[in-house]
Amino acid sequence: MIKQVGGPALPSHGTMGEVVQTGMTLRDYFAGQALAGLLACPHNTSIDGISIKDSVSKVAYLVADRMLEARDAD
Repeated sequence: MIKQVGGPALPSHGTMGEVVQTGMTLRDYFAGQALAGLLACPHNTSIDGISIKDSVSKVAYLVADRMLEARDAD
């Protein structure tokens, strides 16, 4: 199953408005933001049974996936 990535997060446009570089996906951007928050809050211990201490990057992508789901729910 291919995960939804939400399209480009910060595309760069050429002089004619065309996308010349797509950059990272919105999922990657959300995961990076989630990672910063998870590391800044030492009181979080787990999300959906995944220990943040064991796999903070896995939890960051789990949060990113939930953000994409919430975004599409509106």
